[in-house]
Amino acid sequence: MKKLAITVVMALAASGVYAKDWTVIRFGVNPSYAPFESKASSGKLVGLDIDLGNAICAQLKVKCVWVENAWDGIIPALKAKKFDAILSSMSVTEKRLAQIDFSDKIYRSPSRLVAKKGAGILPTAEGLNGKRVGVEQGSTQETYAKTYWEPKGVTVIAYQNQDLVYQDLLAGRLDAALQDSVQAEVGFLKSAEGRDYVFAGPALHDTKTLGVGAAIGLRKEDTELKKILNGALTEIHKNGTFDKIQKKYFSFDIYN
Repeated sequence: MKKLAITVVMALAASGVYAKDWTVIRFGVNPSYAPFESKASSGKLVGLDIDLGNAICAQLKVKCVWVENAWDGIIPALKAKKFDAILSSMSVTEKRLAQIDFSDKIYRSPSRLVAKKGAGILPTAEGLNGKRVGVEQGSTQETYAKTYWEPKGVTVIAYQNQDLVYQDLLAGRLDAALQDSVQAEVGFLKSAEGRDYVFAGPALHDTKTLGVGAAIGLRKEDTELKKILNGALTEIHKNGTFDKIQKKYFSFDIYN
């Protein structure tokens, strides 16, 4: 009889009868990467990802909760169930796919090097030999720089967040910084502090280390949540919400 009861419970679970009733979705975020996620002077979380997450929750008619977490520990925190998903400009890479799953793509933006005007720096191991490059700890840019540049004489320094990278770049403790190109342009180069800095060389492309676009990070076992998030993403593209959100921040299409 006991064996029969267990079999029935397993069958009900498989059929979705015991599927979680999502009324709240908790998104993990590291708010130091404007215009994707940052804090306003009021302390309120703002940015493309914040608007996107809130739109997803509105589409699903669930409560949206944001949980702040350091970037280098955000995947362990997801796996420890401190929140349900990561919505924080996370690129999909082979390394990350070995640990977690991802939703459909939310947008795509290449990585670029930033340096002072007239520095003559290029984003190659030769062009950066003997130089100091700042990256955000745990980022795809850190992986790229430590894979291709560090073994060839480039000093790669990782910081807990992107704001600290820019602080040392402005102070002259770094020769260049490597990060997402949109983040660099909108969050730094167009600011008063970044007026003396420019993109150094072309965008970088390497699917192995830099990934194939940003998506929402999920625990591998949360297949139901992945399904409903993908459904919500499809709907906000169809009804124009995604386009409205991106036009708030950019004059170009970040999705394609």
